[in-house]
Amino acid sequence: MMNSSKNYTPKRVLLKISGEALLGRGMYGVDPEIANAIAEDIASVANSGIEVCLVIGGGNIFRGMTAAAKGMDRVQGDYAGMLATVINAVVMNSVLQQHNIDSYIMSAISMPQIAETYIRDKAMRHMDKGHVVIFAAGTGNPYFTTDTAAALRAIEMDCDLMLKGTQVDGVYDSDPKKNPDAKRYDILTYTEALAKGLNVMDATALSLARDNKLPIIVFDVHEKGNFSRVVNNEGVFTKVVVSEADA
Repeated sequence: MMNSSKNYTPKRVLLKISGEALLGRGMYGVDPEIANAIAEDIASVANSGIEVCLVIGGGNIFRGMTAAAKGMDRVQGDYAGMLATVINAVVMNSVLQQHNIDSYIMSAISMPQIAETYIRDKAMRHMDKGHVVIFAAGTGNPYFTTDTAAALRAIEMDCDLMLKGTQVDGVYDSDPKKNPDAKRYDILTYTEALAKGLNVMDATALSLARDNKLPIIVFDVHEKGNFSRVVNNEGVFTKVVVSEADA
């Protein structure tokens, strides 16, 4: 569990980015300027000596649950969504390498021409060398979100902290884009987040993080330099932690 000291710097972190965070002003796909700005922040953190891995959603390209709600088979829809995350991983990998970062894609679905197949020990070796690892294709199974995949990979990689980069600066009691009086939480327990149904991550991901005492930080990924700030316990964000009752 992350040390609460103001001066504490984690050794290894996982950054979860939603596919929608890559949209920019577009309605579909990846905005190159947004991808480049996020890659710059990742490069800054990686070059500081903190080991970084990533999970990127696919909602900017395809959402399996949305397709299922319109009549598509849920399993097929989820697999299509997993492939969308691979597209985003390929894009981000290319941009990171343009910033001279050694980065590798590891996919939960085997596609050797594009990515290494996910093997935990091999991923750990990459991270031990300071490489940025992008985990693609979710968990490789339908019915699980990329939030759950992020929590799972963070735990498997022995990360000190998971960060969820969103389009707002934390977790609110209601949608701040619709309610100007929405309250932002500085700190939450997993129990509170689950009980109040707050939009942190899905319940499976939250429960997995809680059971493994993995703290989560929710922050605005679009603010330049914000990833570096929040990793160092600075700036504006919401931290989700384990309560004494959960311990």
